Amino acid sequence: MRQVRIHDTLTGEVVPLEPRDPGRVGIYACGPTVYARIHVGNARPFVVFALLKRFLEHEGNEVTLVENITDVNDKIYDAARHRGVPSDSLAREMAAAYVEDTDRLGLGRPDREPKASETIGEIVALIESLIESGHAYEAAGDVYFRVASFDGYGKLSNRPVEDMQQGEGDDAAELKEAPQDFALWKARKEGEDTWWDSPWGRGRPGWHIECSAMAECILGVDFEVHGGGSDLVFPHHENEIAQTEAARGKPLARVWMHNGMVEMEAEKMAKSVGNIRLLHRVLDEFGRDALVMWLVGAHYRKPVVFTDEALEDARRAVQRVRESVRRLDRDAPGPEGLEDLVERFFDALADDFNTPAARAAMFDWIAEGNRRIDAGERLGPGALGEMLYALGLEGLLAEPVEEAPDAVRRLAKEREAARAERDFDRADRIREELAERGWEVRDTTGGAELVRKE
Repeated sequence: MRQVRIHDTLTGEVVPLEPRDPGRVGIYACGPTVYARIHVGNARPFVVFALLKRFLEHEGNEVTLVENITDVNDKIYDAARHRGVPSDSLAREMAAAYVEDTDRLGLGRPDREPKASETIGEIVALIESLIESGHAYEAAGDVYFRVASFDGYGKLSNRPVEDMQQGEGDDAAELKEAPQDFALWKARKEGEDTWWDSPWGRGRPGWHIECSAMAECILGVDFEVHGGGSDLVFPHHENEIAQTEAARGKPLARVWMHNGMVEMEAEKMAKSVGNIRLLHRVLDEFGRDALVMWLVGAHYRKPVVFTDEALEDARRAVQRVRESVRRLDRDAPGPEGLEDLVERFFDALADDFNTPAARAAMFDWIAEGNRRIDAGERLGPGALGEMLYALGLEGLLAEPVEEAPDAVRRLAKEREAARAERDFDRADRIREELAERGWEVRDTTGGAELVRKE
């Protein structure tokens, strides 16, 4: 088993992953707020943490992946009001759309997908603990976390406390003891049609306390990896750290792992900016293999720029894999002497989940395999299946190899005869006819190959 190392935002260092319970890893990744269909930027953490789970399982760990669905939020109220529908109805519709869209990524579901609306009891209990310990206070039906009571506030985002604006609106300013305090519970406002009873009156939870409660009730505290987009470092994850440590006296998570943003037109892809590409439409246009190939081609911590050209490049990379797989003999043994490339692949994933380096090792394996096949060697998939699975591309190995029809094979033989007679004009005409029938002919040292055109 390799020593897995991950960049921890809290320490700013790449640190060893040391499970609370040996061989068991809990991952909590913040999921979407379901007020609209998700875009490609929302899909990046879904892909990153689904693949991280696959790799950790490859290394012999038992992994529990939790990704929440935020179905109680100001954005949902606003979007429902704009559409003239109940907020809980909109949340259910968009949560179902989220599951449908991410199912199309072909990476499976997280082990648990808790909803904020189904965790109200645990949320209220956590808030009560904070009030009892002096870390929170009630004000006119709202409850706020007292930032001054927690000495470590700001240690994740490394911002001066005086610069930390919670973005909760001026309507709450007069109720707070300090501008940095943030809402744990919000009293029901006029026009808000979803609410719950609580010790402080009717209302609903704040965003940050939802995730602390959902993570703790499934994984406990001091679990292994808390993930999400880098845009969540402040205030969301900073506040999760504060409220859980204040209430429980222990860290919420051991490693804070953040993926970079998907960018478009030099800005973060976001609904608020208006520069989004909806996931389901991108999947319709480019396919899931191209999208996953594009995402694993960038290190998870780095920003990645979405362009049609980048997705076309990824589609060509997928085609390279597909064509190489078609040349493999499923009944033959895997190639010998490529173990170093396989080790390089998995070592790259162990080193801060470096998928670009792993992908490069896989393509080196493919290039060497093609060279040997060109030289007449019979090769099976071998470890290629393991590598493709780790990158979420295992479907490329499972695709059936389509045999060319008899008429197409006859044309290919006629072309070979024309080439042998040096009648290259006729050979070119036959190549064009084959292309019209959907087949590409490729000349290799082992003879002509027929490949189905995409």
